[in-house]
Amino acid sequence: MFARVAGVFYRAEPRRWARSYLTGLLAPVERKNTWQLSEAAGEEDPGRLQHFLNRSRWDADELRDCLRAYVAEALACPDGVLVPDETGFLKKGVKSAGVQRQYSGTAGRVENSQLGVFLAYAGRSGRALIDRELYLPESWIGDRDRCIEAGIPETRCSTGLLTKPRLAEMMIARTLDAGVPAGWVAADSAYGRDGRFRAFCETRRLSYVLEVPVRHTVPDLDGRRRVDTLVARAPAQAWHRVSAGLGERGEREYDWAWATLPNFGDLPAGYTRTLLARRSLDNPADIAYYLCFHPATIEREQVVAVAGARWAVEECFQAAKDQCGLDHYQVRKWHPWYRHITLAMLAHAFLAVTAATDPKAHAGWAESQSPTSAVSWR
Repeated sequence: MFARVAGVFYRAEPRRWARSYLTGLLAPVERKNTWQLSEAAGEEDPGRLQHFLNRSRWDADELRDCLRAYVAEALACPDGVLVPDETGFLKKGVKSAGVQRQYSGTAGRVENSQLGVFLAYAGRSGRALIDRELYLPESWIGDRDRCIEAGIPETRCSTGLLTKPRLAEMMIARTLDAGVPAGWVAADSAYGRDGRFRAFCETRRLSYVLEVPVRHTVPDLDGRRRVDTLVARAPAQAWHRVSAGLGERGEREYDWAWATLPNFGDLPAGYTRTLLARRSLDNPADIAYYLCFHPATIEREQVVAVAGARWAVEECFQAAKDQCGLDHYQVRKWHPWYRHITLAMLAHAFLAVTAATDPKAHAGWAESQSPTSAVSWR
């Protein structure tokens, strides 16, 4: 794996430190910061690794491109799923690039943190993180001196506020433009409720299964209706028990209802929009709602499998943090953040690709069924 990326590091010295850094990220080191990684590499102090992260000459985006190609070669398939999501990195102080008090899903509350928006690739034999962007809040964009101190490029500040869905669009576009095979996008309601994000996918004929809030409305023949109102009208026979894939405790089984939404002439030929609902077996009042866009020939089981693939990004976050030190960094500036994060993603990708060689990982996805017309339950 390292031979594929060695050319990113132009000189022998940074190349050696890159390999040492990756080896440390994969080693049983308790805290994978420059102090402990240096110790694992036999150094008395972290000076050389800190220089490698902060000042040596190499491009984290070039490394990202190599990482994406490495994952695509091993895991990509025509029905692969792109999954954007963000994760928080708790911080002290106000110097770290992009830090502010904001909601962190990692902590489950508002905390002083940085937010990274990531893109995961979920294929039939494995999943890995393939892209990343640091979210820059509006409070930072308006403070040029603060941005300069944190090493944030002028080009990024002049772009203005990029919301999480806009950052996800950038990463998805880069991935598709690089020729990575992908058939679907799956994401939570932060992306599903964003009409511009849905339009971005539809313009590219990229099928999606996007969670939406309970109060989200969709067009019906006689006006707009809340998704929970439409689902409440579903007859009992519209619900089908289907597994959304394997989880830590076995099959993720739920009851699912699926309806075709009206076509008002704004859809590409051969495509349809559908509404999918997922109901808990333990608590029937616990229902999640998804807007879907896909070829009209797609069947229920494949849409359910894509909905289940959204959890892949959470599994990637957990593995990359627990095993590869994704959140163990002690850097404050913009470029060192991208460097550490990309190296940790590469270490995690190595584990994912290695696991994909296990024959047990190659379980095929379920086949499907067939659609009907306006707001009809399937």
